[in-house]
Amino acid sequence: MSAPAPSPLAIVDAEPLPRQEEVLTDAALAFVAELHRRFTPRREELLARRAERRAEIARTSTLDFLPETAAIRADDSWRVAPAPAALNDRRVEITGPTDRKMTINALNSGAKVWLADFEDASAPTWENVVLGQVNLSDAYTRNIDFTDERTGKSYALRPNEELATVVMRPRGWHLDERHLVDADGHAVPGAFVDFGLYFFHNARRLLDLGKGPYFYLPKTESHLEARLWNEVFVFAQDYVGVPQGTIRATVLIETITAAYEMEEILYELRDHASGLNAGRWDYLFSIVKNFRDGGARFVLPDRNAVTMTAPFMRAYTELLVRTCHKRGAHAIGGMAAFIPSRKDAEVNKVAFEKVRADKDREANDGFDGSWVAHPDLVPIAMESFDRVLGDRPNQKDRLREDVRVEAADLIAVDSLEAKPTYAGLVNAVQVGIRYIEAWLRGLGAVAIFNLMEDAATAEISRSQIWQWINAGVEFENGDKATPELARKVAAEELDGIRKEIGEQAFAAGHWQEAHDLLLRVSLDEDYADFLTLPAYQQLKG
Repeated sequence: MSAPAPSPLAIVDAEPLPRQEEVLTDAALAFVAELHRRFTPRREELLARRAERRAEIARTSTLDFLPETAAIRADDSWRVAPAPAALNDRRVEITGPTDRKMTINALNSGAKVWLADFEDASAPTWENVVLGQVNLSDAYTRNIDFTDERTGKSYALRPNEELATVVMRPRGWHLDERHLVDADGHAVPGAFVDFGLYFFHNARRLLDLGKGPYFYLPKTESHLEARLWNEVFVFAQDYVGVPQGTIRATVLIETITAAYEMEEILYELRDHASGLNAGRWDYLFSIVKNFRDGGARFVLPDRNAVTMTAPFMRAYTELLVRTCHKRGAHAIGGMAAFIPSRKDAEVNKVAFEKVRADKDREANDGFDGSWVAHPDLVPIAMESFDRVLGDRPNQKDRLREDVRVEAADLIAVDSLEAKPTYAGLVNAVQVGIRYIEAWLRGLGAVAIFNLMEDAATAEISRSQIWQWINAGVEFENGDKATPELARKVAAEELDGIRKEIGEQAFAAGHWQEAHDLLLRVSLDEDYADFLTLPAYQQLKG
């Protein structure tokens, strides 16, 4: 292993945490410092390139497959590395943050994979960043249990062979970790903190368990960003002395630009690639963000009206399956975000049927697995994929050569007949305020109206408010989307929450802050690239 770097990182503005010394060792911080020194300059260039590309989309209102990488797409000979045994069957994956209770429940859930999330399902307080790492290490050493103080219920791990395989998701390229800075006072990218600490402490440990360090890569916008991750992986494996190809990465195709570079993304990561995932809310958010100057034909209806059967979403998912299977990679489907009600059996019945239909569609379309947000949904999704897969671990042999997707199909938003509604505006405001308030309290995954919401759903909520106002949308009730109407709806929601939870609980929360921040990112003429950037400035801890 390489010697520790001479200039370690400094921890700033952070209260000491129990057991942080187990994670923030000199050797681990030296590794993170080296990742930062070597790769942050390129990360900065790629973030600047995002802005340049956005400006080009604003000018042209179109996207196309890249002419300069046509040879990669035309070359039928290359494949990604074969899947390791622990990642060969991914028919159901559960997602969630890395708090202690969730860690145990997710590993015990019966899902094949747990997406252990340091990104959209986790507000990046220093406690969540550091203790999430502690929890994962404790899980691998079977040194983890949990007793709920409120209910008295205890949680413990099942036998190793019954546990889900962990695929960890670090933060996206755009987010910094303000509590970890270099000698010049520059913050280290959150991606390097999350990836670096996890990989350094667990790579060998996971290999000893017959698994490996597996990752989900979020918010990727181009194959050049995938190339940077590949360079990070190559360096990291050499640094800690594990074989090249030990790492496996699944890339979330949750930006519209990445949808035009799926093959190239797999090609850049081919020695480390495991698959691609079809997100939903971040994907829609990316369409709004990139085409917000494109006029009426890019105006999305209410978020719940944009199902995966919408023509442009169908083009995206079918192209993803075809691309993955052509290259020997797993195609992983989207999220079932429903949270079962303990009080309303009828709500559950209707929702379970929707989940079943969604997972049946994905399995029949050729996906190799899919996501759920709650353990009660694991059997439903498992049944859908069992019916299609049987004893096979996946259906990568189903090449979907019948799929033909043109560049224009991916952005044919105007193929939808649904229109924005006043109820949709109200819902966007409600979800936005309630989610941001919880995020400011350090919660990244929040049950709102029987759905598990994360940062991606808050992004689509505020983006739709912004888009509808700037497009001058008129709702079915005759109201026009204006800043004044958004402020009126937000004020009514804030008043409704105060009455719902009582003055004491209202005063103890961050409700006014959340209200103000939602309106700021929804109404500002200068559209913020990510809601979490201004929100992070207000996040305590």
